[in-house]
Amino acid sequence: MKKAIYALILPLVVVSGLVFANREIKKETSKKSTPNIVSTPGRNAGFKQWEATLEDIKFKQWQASPAGLKVLASAAKIRKPTSTSANMEAVITSLSLPAGSRLGFGVMARINGEDYILSFGLEKSNEFQQLHSLKVNDKIIIRSHFVSYAPKYSYAIVAGDYIEREGKVIYKRAPRTGGC
Repeated sequence: MKKAIYALILPLVVVSGLVFANREIKKETSKKSTPNIVSTPGRNAGFKQWEATLEDIKFKQWQASPAGLKVLASAAKIRKPTSTSANMEAVITSLSLPAGSRLGFGVMARINGEDYILSFGLEKSNEFQQLHSLKVNDKIIIRSHFVSYAPKYSYAIVAGDYIEREGKVIYKRAPRTGGC
């Protein structure tokens, strides 16, 4: 009887030891793979340094100027649909970006009566091939997750994640890999 009890308890002890050892290994690897996140005081210190630079002063002047206020207002108009990745109807107004832009491949589009730069990123492969078939006055459906602006541009910049024309998807951004 004692031998039978020992025979049942021994495998249980061995298995539980392996489970706890495996758990410790997983904890160690997860601690190592966590990226270093800048702490709030460190982030605030970096921000305060930037606030003292000439670039920040120029940026704040641009934000207060009529051109800056116009861009900020147009960005605010589509902030809600972009935060929820909702469909937005747009009309292509130009197949080229403003002169001197360094945004990669993109087009100009009118959404709700406002002009925007619809940017897709650097053209490295054939992923934008179907977008080259767009024409001026084409009506498209856009989904985006991000709107930005810069003093260099007279328009808010919309990141194109999904484009649909006449019910057919012509572009869908590949999901990022290696992130959260």
